Amino acid sequence: MTQADPSTAFMRVEMLPALHGDCLFVEYGDARRTRRLLIDGGPIGAFEALDQRLARLPAGDRRFELIVLTHVDTDHIDGLVRLFATPRPWPFVVKDCWFNGWRHLEQAHGLLGGKQGEYFSALLARRLDDGQWNGAFDGHAVVVPDAGPLPERVLAGGLRLTLLSPGPHKLEKMRAAWRKDIAGAFDPGDLDAAWQHLATQKRYLPGQGLLGSTPELDRLLQKQSKPDSAAANGSSIAFLAEHAGKSCLFLADAHPDMVCASLRRLLAARGIERLAVDAVKLAHHGSKGNTTDELMALITSPRYLFSSNGAQFGHPDREAVQRVIARSAHPRPTLFFNYLSERNREWQSPALQAQLGYQAVYPGAEQQSLVVAW
Repeated sequence: MTQADPSTAFMRVEMLPALHGDCLFVEYGDARRTRRLLIDGGPIGAFEALDQRLARLPAGDRRFELIVLTHVDTDHIDGLVRLFATPRPWPFVVKDCWFNGWRHLEQAHGLLGGKQGEYFSALLARRLDDGQWNGAFDGHAVVVPDAGPLPERVLAGGLRLTLLSPGPHKLEKMRAAWRKDIAGAFDPGDLDAAWQHLATQKRYLPGQGLLGSTPELDRLLQKQSKPDSAAANGSSIAFLAEHAGKSCLFLADAHPDMVCASLRRLLAARGIERLAVDAVKLAHHGSKGNTTDELMALITSPRYLFSSNGAQFGHPDREAVQRVIARSAHPRPTLFFNYLSERNREWQSPALQAQLGYQAVYPGAEQQSLVVAW
C-alpha cells in the first residue's frame, strides 16, 4: 500500500450545510492524490447541498474509499437514503459502506433502527456489489468488542480508523426501538418488503420513479423530523481517524460513556494519558449531554467542530460550548461552526473570545460549507 508523503500530507473536514444534521465530506492524502470518505447525509432538506458537492468533484475522480452511515436518526440518514435511491450507474464510486442494519443487530443481539434503517438496508443490498456493505468487517457488525484491542481498519492511502462506538450493549438497546418504529409495516430484515415500502416514500424518490418529488413536497418534508432517541445515538459509529501525523475524532451522536471507555482502552494500549488530536467533531451537534468533563479530560485538541443550524433542537447547547472552552487542555482552542445562528452567535464576540481565551470561526457570507483543514 502506498503511504502518504508526510511533507505534503493533509486532512480536511468539510461540514456541509446539513441544517440540524450531519453531512461530513472528509478528504485526506498528499500532493500526489486526494482520497475521500463521506460521513452521513443530513436530513432530506439538506440533500441538495450534498448533491451539489458531489457534482463539484473533478470528473474521473469521484471515488469514496468509505461511506459511513453512523446511525439511523433522520438528520443523519435521510440524505444517504435519497442518494442511494438514485439508480445505478452512479456519478461516483464507493469502495465500502459501513452501516449496522437489522442483519447485524440480530447477530449482535439487537440494534436500533426504524423504517429508514430498513430502507437503507434494502438499498445497500440492491445497489452495492458483494463485499461492499461493512466490507472491512467481512460483512459483520461494525462494533467494539467488550474486551481486547479496539478494532482498527486502514483505508487506501494509509488512513487508519480506530473504532470507538458502538458496543454490543448499545446495539442491544436498539432492537426494541427498531421494531417499534417499523410498527408492523413489515418484518425487520425483510428487505423485499422494505424495498416495496420505500417505493411509496416520495421524499426519497429521484425523478419520477423509484428509485419525483415536487418543490411543495420538499418544503413540507424539510419540516418532518423526529427527535433523536437515546437508543439511536448510542448505536452511532464513532472513530478516530489518523493519517500521516494528522488526526480527527468523529463522534457522531455517540454516548460519552462508550466513547470514554474506548478512549481509556486506547490510551492504555498506547501508554499515554491524553489523546492529542488535531480536531474533534463533537457528538450530537454540541449537545450538553454528550460533551462531558470526563471526555475533555481524556483528549486535547486545538479544534472543535459543531455541525448544526440550531433550528430543530437548539444545538449547540451553551453548556457544551462553555465546557469545551473551560476544560480544553489546549490553550485558546478554535471553535468551528458551519452556521451562524441565534444558538451560537454569542461566541462570535471578540470581547468574549479575548476574555475566555478561544477563537470562533463561522462560514463566510458566500460559503456553502465550512472547511477545516490541517
